[in-house]
Amino acid sequence: MMRMMKFPGNSRVAAAKGVSFSDTPELKVKLSKWRSHIVLFFLFFIFMCLIARALWLQVLSTEFLQKQGESRYARTLELPATRGKITDRDGTVLASSIPVRAIWAIPDDVLSQPKEKLGELAKMLGMSEKNLRARLDSDRAFVYLKRQVEMDVADAILKLGIKGIHTRKEYKRYYPEGEVMSHIVGFTNVEDIGQEGMELASQKVLSGTIGSRRVIKDRLGNIVEDLRAIKEPRDGSDLVLSIDSSIQYIAFKQLQEAVTLHKAKAGAVVVLDIQSGEVLALANLPSYNPNDRRQLKGVSLRNRALTDTYEPGSTLKPFTVALALEKGKVTPQTKIQTAPGKLVIGDATIGDAHAHGLLSVSQVIEKSSNVGTAKLALDMKAKEMWEMFTALGFGQQPEFGFPGTTAGRVRPYKSWRPIEQATMSYGHGISVSLMQVARSYMIFARNGDMVPLSLARVDDMPVGQQIISEKTAKAVRNMLEMASGPGGTAPRSQVPGYRVAGKTGTTHKIEGGKYVNKYVASFVGFAPASNPRIIVAVMIDEPSNGQHYGGMVAAPVFSRIVANTLRTMNVTPDSSVTNIVIPQDGPRESL
Repeated sequence: MMRMMKFPGNSRVAAAKGVSFSDTPELKVKLSKWRSHIVLFFLFFIFMCLIARALWLQVLSTEFLQKQGESRYARTLELPATRGKITDRDGTVLASSIPVRAIWAIPDDVLSQPKEKLGELAKMLGMSEKNLRARLDSDRAFVYLKRQVEMDVADAILKLGIKGIHTRKEYKRYYPEGEVMSHIVGFTNVEDIGQEGMELASQKVLSGTIGSRRVIKDRLGNIVEDLRAIKEPRDGSDLVLSIDSSIQYIAFKQLQEAVTLHKAKAGAVVVLDIQSGEVLALANLPSYNPNDRRQLKGVSLRNRALTDTYEPGSTLKPFTVALALEKGKVTPQTKIQTAPGKLVIGDATIGDAHAHGLLSVSQVIEKSSNVGTAKLALDMKAKEMWEMFTALGFGQQPEFGFPGTTAGRVRPYKSWRPIEQATMSYGHGISVSLMQVARSYMIFARNGDMVPLSLARVDDMPVGQQIISEKTAKAVRNMLEMASGPGGTAPRSQVPGYRVAGKTGTTHKIEGGKYVNKYVASFVGFAPASNPRIIVAVMIDEPSNGQHYGGMVAAPVFSRIVANTLRTMNVTPDSSVTNIVIPQDGPRESL
């Protein structure tokens, strides 16, 4: 039981006796060879994996990892382009962009702020705290709180120091002329994209190109380094219109007074430069203020002079007479029997407002005789009338780059019955826009030709397209001057100091395919008659204050617009007559 215990001293004794330390029995451990091989292989495998991982990270995945790292601190900032200005022909600004801010938020960060701060934020944004919280109640990492915020308000919001509130630079469109120019200029949306008018028509010209820059931001969102420009922004080009602000204001205010006076549903005015084809004024009512669209209604958006059609009535009679003169059927002195003031065509009867008896062709226009005009029309081929209407642009969409223009309607001549040919000769059974009628009168104001219309300023005079001969144009011009005189249907169109020429129109409106007792009163003319410079077309829709004839409702508007416009343009007077006599109950155009 008693064994001798081995002590370390025995090892030293063994070594002293010449025995190797490694041969000490206690240190002898027998391991299989495969075990050491496995350990060695395992170590080698781990080493190779580390080499492969290093190769993958430092060589093959460099670009990916750099992007991932950069995404944590680098940002691409959008650099908005400034939208081009819109000006009138003389440089008066009609639309410009002012810098504003968009307020955006990181919902989780903002909602973690004290309630009183959210209340202050809501107040500055012009909304209730409830609405603000509803907008922030989103699972998105980014929400807009309000767009197009004034700069001083945006600065005050940032001074609140609310975590998660940020701003973004953008632009807001401002329209100095307000409702006076709204139907021409139009407006943009919050994304600065044109929605109406020339803002829409010239979107590509005005918008420019957005740019971008690469920057480094810290964890608080502050820019600490500007890396490089990726794409420089390109501002939009300015647009110079043909519109004259002074003439536009004259037209708008005179139209406004007339619509109010006659308790009309709506109205429109077009003023054209006869020499260049430029649109100097284009006014519509109802209108709207593009700077404040909170109460905007669809009816106010309609540019009635371009988008609405109506039966032009007696304003088309001069074209029937012009065609008869061109075809050699009559001369201005040819007599036409209009008695007894009625004409039966098939099972239909047309009539004049007054029985006139024997009239010359010139007097047919002066007295606005339906019977005389119908007799002239029935003496011509339907195809000839249709070709005249087509040459004038009726039934075709005007091509001058404005959205929403209408073509009107002229039915194919092969389907015309005699009664339809007769009524179309004095403007019934055909639909046109006010702009189309205004342009068509160029053939009388000029020497028988027409030039294209333009809403952009024209620097080089266009070449006209001949429609009728110069002789015919001058003959009809004299007739239109008679129609605007004391013996015509529109003595109220006269202008002190200037000779004017034009024609009235009064038509029933059509509802549900039938004529109803609602009217459109119109007048189209030009001045000075001796050397015409402007065409003015006036349309009053549904006057309802006791008067509805064009000579009573629309002609006075024409007179006031022409008087003020010619003085604005410094056009020399061509008449010594300054005391205009208006008959109390002059001739009226026939319906």
